[in-house]
Amino acid sequence: MGQIQVSSVERQERGKVRIGFENGTYLLLYRGEIQKLSRQYGQELMEEGVCIPETLYQKMLYEIVGVRAKKRAVYLLEQMDRTEKQLSGKLAQNGYPKECIETAIAFLKQHHYLDDERYAQNYIRCRQNKKSRQRLKADLAAKGIAGETIESAFAEEYEADEAIQIRQLLDKRHFKYESSDRKELMRTYQFLIRRGFRSSDILREMQADIFLYEV
Repeated sequence: MGQIQVSSVERQERGKVRIGFENGTYLLLYRGEIQKLSRQYGQELMEEGVCIPETLYQKMLYEIVGVRAKKRAVYLLEQMDRTEKQLSGKLAQNGYPKECIETAIAFLKQHHYLDDERYAQNYIRCRQNKKSRQRLKADLAAKGIAGETIESAFAEEYEADEAIQIRQLLDKRHFKYESSDRKELMRTYQFLIRRGFRSSDILREMQADIFLYEV
């Protein structure tokens, strides 16, 4: 039977103890849980340098902290829909080790609580009339969604007319080509470029397809 050494024991608030192991993993347990395990295994757990059975380590990792990670992940999704990357990051911030995060993510996928394509579809459906196609794609990529998943979600949900979006933004800025000098034309053009619209579409809707080439 293999063993693993406890490298650190940090007592924290609300009856919690952060136990570090020689493999670099840290587990946050309650004192009551530690005491119960100590009695079951006849093994002291709250001393630096002690070696514990691998079976005890695995029990703490998966049956206690791992189960807590699953419950925390479900709670986080109930509060707000998240991508796999966002949820993994949040669990890491909460102090859960990589193994517990991976187990929680697998559990959520298996039970269809976590679905990046569904998230992308909802994101596109709700925001496609406010953001350009390229901006939506950039947003979803930044949230950790794979490119093929993004493309699939666009094929399913995207119906927006970017020409209409550009005209609406131009109307909000009270833009008129005839009364705009070159500085205003460039400012408006750059504003729309930053929104992720294509140059050809912008120039067509601005009715200003030659100003970029004017000296």
